[in-house]
Amino acid sequence: MNEIFDPLNLLLLGLAVFILFRLRSVLGKRTGEERPPFDPYSKPEQQNGQANGQDNVIPLPHQGQQSPEGYDDMAPARQEEDGEVVIDKVAPAGSALNNALKQILSVDRSFEPEPFIQGAKAAYEMIVMAFADGDKKALKNLLSRDVFEGFSAAIDDREKRGETIESTFVGIDKAEIVEAALKDTTAQVTVRIHSQLISATRDKGGEVVDGDPAKVTEVIDIWTFARDTATRDPNWKLVATESAE
Repeated sequence: MNEIFDPLNLLLLGLAVFILFRLRSVLGKRTGEERPPFDPYSKPEQQNGQANGQDNVIPLPHQGQQSPEGYDDMAPARQEEDGEVVIDKVAPAGSALNNALKQILSVDRSFEPEPFIQGAKAAYEMIVMAFADGDKKALKNLLSRDVFEGFSAAIDDREKRGETIESTFVGIDKAEIVEAALKDTTAQVTVRIHSQLISATRDKGGEVVDGDPAKVTEVIDIWTFARDTATRDPNWKLVATESAE
């Protein structure tokens, strides 16, 4: 029995008690308020049971969530209605132009007057500058066969005479659809374009024989574009040109 109170045993017992109290102060004790361990594979609402109540958590939209008010996923029926309304804004209801545009819309649901006009303006600038530069390759993809042959012949005649064109495209003041038609499956839309150009033609010696290199000229052209709606090719090509002057 005296061995229990041996100085060495008393020293070890005291050391064990000291270590026990140190661990308790560092680790603390369970109170029932501790957060469960974080599980990265569980759903957000399963983390701590309070995920939806945290101020810094923003719920993200998901499939099946109701769309915001006023948004209907652009249903086909709504697209058709919008197409009719847009055409009424471009051409008076009941007019020949209005009826023709709606005929085109009936066979080509992607047709929209405003984007078409923007495309026609871009094509106009490209064609005018390509013709001035004598760039037949660029013209070929934008023109119908007949119109390309006419432009190509004019370029050849100009080169034979040794003439060159200096041209600067200033801009387009106005572009509007003035006529339309659906012939079988071919849609045709005619646009009146008011543009500003600086253009001068020089002969072999560099003398100006036409135009003025220092003057902005107002030009009004009437161009007709067409595409076959029965094909998958969405591109329109220039099929006729006319000067309004």
